[in-house]
Amino acid sequence: MHGIFGMLDNWHSFASQLGKNHRVLTIDLRNHGRSPHSDVFDYPSMVKDLEVFLQTNDLEKAHLIGHSMGGKLAMHFAMAHPKKLLSLTVLDIGIKYYPPRHDFIFGALCEMDLSKFSSRNQIDEMLSGRIKSFAIRQFLIKNISRNAKNGFEWKMNLPVIRANYDKIIEWIPMGNPFPQKTLFVRGENSDYILDEDWPGIQELFPKAVLKTISGAGHWLHAEKPYELLKKINKFLNKSS
Repeated sequence: MHGIFGMLDNWHSFASQLGKNHRVLTIDLRNHGRSPHSDVFDYPSMVKDLEVFLQTNDLEKAHLIGHSMGGKLAMHFAMAHPKKLLSLTVLDIGIKYYPPRHDFIFGALCEMDLSKFSSRNQIDEMLSGRIKSFAIRQFLIKNISRNAKNGFEWKMNLPVIRANYDKIIEWIPMGNPFPQKTLFVRGENSDYILDEDWPGIQELFPKAVLKTISGAGHWLHAEKPYELLKKINKFLNKSS
């Protein structure tokens, strides 16, 4: 499961490699990608979405993998439905509250009138004034599609995501510890999971192990896909 502003397409190459040894399903979370838009956007609603998804695909139990916001959703689901999971893998996100980190992105995207652009290059040029990273701009531009009038529009429900952002960065409430094996993977250059966060994580996930990928930041699957794939395959083989 992807993070905020993401979609299942972000995982295509990685999922294809993981799929050599496992059945892999990737999903667009609500208000993202090709999934339906809704005025309700919080973890409880996405937990229900995921439960329906597993039922629809005849999955009594599954190994659940989530990155960033998708990782927090995975943890919420694990706390609510521990018997539906074989294992849990959380990529570069912890259980704590995270101060807002995406305001500059929301500002740049919400101020753009997509109807005024005729090419993706024009959109990229406009975004470059606010977002210096080319990689981040390309990641965001994947959220743009052509509409019936051959103009551009956002695939994601940007106003609702922004309005409910405070619900996405909230902490994971304490509950009964998750009884299954859990893998946390962080990037060496990322500050999302700090050493001091680990004791609190272990209270909720007592069977958790923490792995660090050298030279990687927050976008593990994009920056170090081979290293991440190796760690996840090893973990899943032990957890099956």
